[in-house]
Amino acid sequence: MTFCKEVRLECTDLWDASFEHPFVKGIAKGDLPLDVFKFYVMQDAYYLTHFAKVQAIGATKAKDLKTTQSFAHHAEQTCAAELALHESFMELLGVTEEDWKLFEPSPHAYAYVSHMYRSAEGDLADVLAALLPCYWLYYEIGERLKTATPEEPIFQKWIGTYGSEWFGELVNEQINRMDHLAEGLPEERRKELKTRFMRSSYYEWQFWQQAWTMETWELPVKKESVRHA
Repeated sequence: MTFCKEVRLECTDLWDASFEHPFVKGIAKGDLPLDVFKFYVMQDAYYLTHFAKVQAIGATKAKDLKTTQSFAHHAEQTCAAELALHESFMELLGVTEEDWKLFEPSPHAYAYVSHMYRSAEGDLADVLAALLPCYWLYYEIGERLKTATPEEPIFQKWIGTYGSEWFGELVNEQINRMDHLAEGLPEERRKELKTRFMRSSYYEWQFWQQAWTMETWELPVKKESVRHA
């Protein structure tokens, strides 16, 4: 069994949690509140900015020019396409300059980005193990939601992007590359890469959750204890 088949199987519960998350189901049904989706889009734009930078780091760690070119291409094309998508969402959702002035990453968006940079301290296999769940999970969600017919045009566009043929080609390219990088590695090293992959899968699930709850850094307000006479 290839590395990716193994780790995908081991992440079944985590990925199922994403597929069944009310945020994802809300997109499919078309009843996800737009203020929640706006929160998600802004957090995702922050995430993608750093995703592109980590892809670029991957390009510098490649051992051949073809792979360097490929990672540079992914950094440019994948993120350019997704950021263009987000820019159209920003306009449709009425995101203002003031919104961006007040913006800060949510705790889990910040943690996910930190995890990617920590993984980028390793070699190309470490980088790709951390990046791959974002590609792959979104493609599987796009495939699962292909038959969904939400009335909201923004949700239709979101589904169409991640279930598209061009996106699937990018995903399969990176799956094949991950299998190649992991081939012949000692079991201990494969476990390290699986851990990076699984942590990213966990953060993908948490990314829906942080948007669903519109997560902030504020601590919950403690209720004062009531003294009885």
